[in-house]
Amino acid sequence: MTPSSRRSPTLAASLRFALAGLRHALATQRNARIHALATILALVLAAWLQVSRAEWLALLAVIGLVWTAELANTALEAAVDLAAPGPDPRARIAKDTAAAAVLVAAAAAAAVGGVVFAPRLWRLLLP
Repeated sequence: MTPSSRRSPTLAASLRFALAGLRHALATQRNARIHALATILALVLAAWLQVSRAEWLALLAVIGLVWTAELANTALEAAVDLAAPGPDPRARIAKDTAAAAVLVAAAAAAAVGGVVFAPRLWRLLLP
């Protein structure tokens, strides 16, 4: 069977595969669980503080960015471990760089969260 003659998975199967990947990341990656908690806290805080539509969009964008980076990092680590099971400086560079991408995304999310939440929380705490 040639690659072009193989059938693509159905949309439902593709969704199941994606959800399996998300479950794997949450079950095996401490940082994914931290991101999940941060996501929930940010969404609850945004609803409670009644942020604007533009602020919701900014928060959702950086939340998506962090999750995309975290899941790509998890996938890359698994692929690198498969390709280079032993110590290899190139494997370390790949893993460290992918982890740096998550760090940059998380820093951007923290900055957006600070811009959106800090003034409102400041007003609540110091009326």
